[in-house]
Amino acid sequence: MSGPLVQLLYLGAAICFVLGLKWLSSPATAVRGNRVSGFGMLMAVVITLLSEPAVSYTVIIAGVVVGGGLGLWMARAVKMTAMPQMVALLNGLGGGASLVVGSAEFMKSEMLGEHLLLDTSIALHIAVLIGGVTLTGSVIAFAKLQELMSGRAITFPLQKTLNAVLFLGAVTIAVFQVTQPESLLGPFLVLVGVALALGVLLVIPIGGADMPVVISLLNSYSGIAAAMTGFVIRNEVLIISGALVGSSGIILSQIMCKAMNRSLANVLFGAFGATVQISGKSAEGLTARQTSADDVAVQLAYAQSVIVVPGYGLAVAQAQHVLRELADLAEKKGVTVKYAIHPVAGRMPGHMNVLLAEANVPYDKLFDMDEINSEFERTDLVLVIGANDVVNPAARTDPSSPIYGMPILNVDYAKAVVVLKRGMGAGFAGIENELFFNPKTAMLFGDAKQSLTKLVAELKTL
Repeated sequence: MSGPLVQLLYLGAAICFVLGLKWLSSPATAVRGNRVSGFGMLMAVVITLLSEPAVSYTVIIAGVVVGGGLGLWMARAVKMTAMPQMVALLNGLGGGASLVVGSAEFMKSEMLGEHLLLDTSIALHIAVLIGGVTLTGSVIAFAKLQELMSGRAITFPLQKTLNAVLFLGAVTIAVFQVTQPESLLGPFLVLVGVALALGVLLVIPIGGADMPVVISLLNSYSGIAAAMTGFVIRNEVLIISGALVGSSGIILSQIMCKAMNRSLANVLFGAFGATVQISGKSAEGLTARQTSADDVAVQLAYAQSVIVVPGYGLAVAQAQHVLRELADLAEKKGVTVKYAIHPVAGRMPGHMNVLLAEANVPYDKLFDMDEINSEFERTDLVLVIGANDVVNPAARTDPSSPIYGMPILNVDYAKAVVVLKRGMGAGFAGIENELFFNPKTAMLFGDAKQSLTKLVAELKTL
């Protein structure tokens, strides 16, 4: 294929990326955006293989079969509750790919005795540094989410100092390598080792409550590393796609931080969750009112408006399909049902949207926090299913609370609230939830799926 034709087709692939990213911003067009982005990437890969075959097509086809088969298996086998872990691993693979490509280009120049051009050397060392951090950081994020290690922040004395020393050391090595007439293998290997260590050390002090931010940030890192790799191998479409992923990941991270009323620096270096937080207001002497499925079913049947607030407990119980059935029954009785989605509900950005979409909940019934908060005062009943910190009024009322100032869903403004929960355990922030002891709140204890199944059965009899 000729150069101009390749560039024109690459431009078409880049347009697919931009349109796909735009459509992914809305649940109503997300499927289309995913398909268009996937088509753009397929186009970019095919064009690259036809124009610049680096290895034999036998090796390429084998890689496609193995990688495609693994991806298909993961997409079909991984449960919705484990989706954040899978995303973390995919981020790590993206960073690892940049690390491998950068290392291969460096080794190639070493073997041929060639000196890398200044711009190529700079991009290569940035790709290796960020790629290494992304790889091991994503593995730690996966381990925390999968509960292979403690989800709490892990800290030790002089941790921030060590991180700063390692980062400055990595930058120093990279600058040394770039400015030398001939890059040296020893310092390069040290740089790789430091990058891998930094990934671990930067993520272990981040608690489970901040995982949505960490995942989006690691996604951004993988995009930046990919863009730098594009400069190394002189591939324009890789530069464009990497830049899009990098910039969108940073923007999403900032949105997540705003939703938690915290800065990105506080998430990365604040070690939130290192110890169990204690709210300034004690629940001692307060009693949570317990209810039953038949009582809640009656409330549902006679309510005019209901808002459902889903949380991670809904995902754990795999109860989204039963919830959809319950909502359909309520709507047949004339009840208006809406869903309130907090930006950091679940374990990753958009987790609840994807979960409800899997159960074919109509997109026009999903509302984000800013859209629906004003409606709680006029709502007859709110069903909180597995959510905790994002509905805790302490964020508004208790200056001593660690979540004070965090924007929340104003569930306590509704006329009545029912919380579906296994028990009275605290959320990620490790504090008591004032909502549970509100006179308007009733607790329906048990597995979310089992409780919703009972509600469906009771509602059918009314």
